[in-house]
Amino acid sequence: MTRRPDARWAISAATVLLIVLAVMALLVTGGHDASRALAALWNGAFGSTYAVLSATLVRATPLLFVGLAVGLAGATMTMTVGLLVGGLPRPVALPLALIAGAVAGAAWAGVAAWLKQRFGVLEVISTLMLNFVASYTISWAVRGPLQEPTHVYPQTVELSDAVRLPTLIAGQRLHLGFVLALALAVALWWFLTRTAAGFRVRAVGASVDAARSAGGIDAARTAAVAFIVSGALAGLGGASEVTGVTFALYEGISPGYGYSAIAVALLARLHPLAIIGTALLFGALEAGAAAMQRDANVPSVIAVVVEALVVLGVLALDRARSRRES
Repeated sequence: MTRRPDARWAISAATVLLIVLAVMALLVTGGHDASRALAALWNGAFGSTYAVLSATLVRATPLLFVGLAVGLAGATMTMTVGLLVGGLPRPVALPLALIAGAVAGAAWAGVAAWLKQRFGVLEVISTLMLNFVASYTISWAVRGPLQEPTHVYPQTVELSDAVRLPTLIAGQRLHLGFVLALALAVALWWFLTRTAAGFRVRAVGASVDAARSAGGIDAARTAAVAFIVSGALAGLGGASEVTGVTFALYEGISPGYGYSAIAVALLARLHPLAIIGTALLFGALEAGAAAMQRDANVPSVIAVVVEALVVLGVLALDRARSRRES
């Protein structure tokens, strides 16, 4: 049966509804004042200019890059290069730091791509294990060669102004990384839908065997290149965090952005432009969850529970639709 073009988006809409119902159910079963908690959620995400520009959009920025788990490598390299070039003018120092993050992310993803090509290791396994390696590498770096001079805190010194992304609006935390993420989303959409190389990527993603046999596409090479480019994008995500938000590298710098990005991508049906909307949705959810904990005594981990429900909801609804159409 031919797939209706709006079926996938109907599933996403249904999943959004499940998010709302899940939040309310968790609040009620947890014995919390649902109306007060939801009011805090809204105010923390959209209740003021500061909430939107300094919380929701700032949290949405790394999610736009999608896959920030690989971006840990980018954050580390960006910090290293940023400390080395901090004395240079911003037009030189900042691009060097961002490029370093992208290159590190691509190299880190390249390890997983090589393991897939050489030994057939599943990407899910290799990237998960590499994520642990990256996390512990950061712990070693901030307690060793990159630790601040007093050796009291497990973190680096802060980056100089020359290696910091400029803010978009005075007095707010929203930085240029958000614009960069938007531009990359649009560029990726154009690449996938308007170029021959993008068609090859979509063909391999739809069916490796069909792309190889009917299209004459080098599926292995196409997948490896796509994997490495994705790593570069994730590296930029890590770079934007240290140059636009934290200005220092420390343990636990990523509060699970990589896992949140899985839900972001699934809910957007892997569409680059739709990811902008879902990243904003989850950025608002995480910003609002922090406000709920502060103002209504509701644990902020509710956001993590909802993100997990999104993944399960998308998969379950997809499976149900497939059975109806088969």
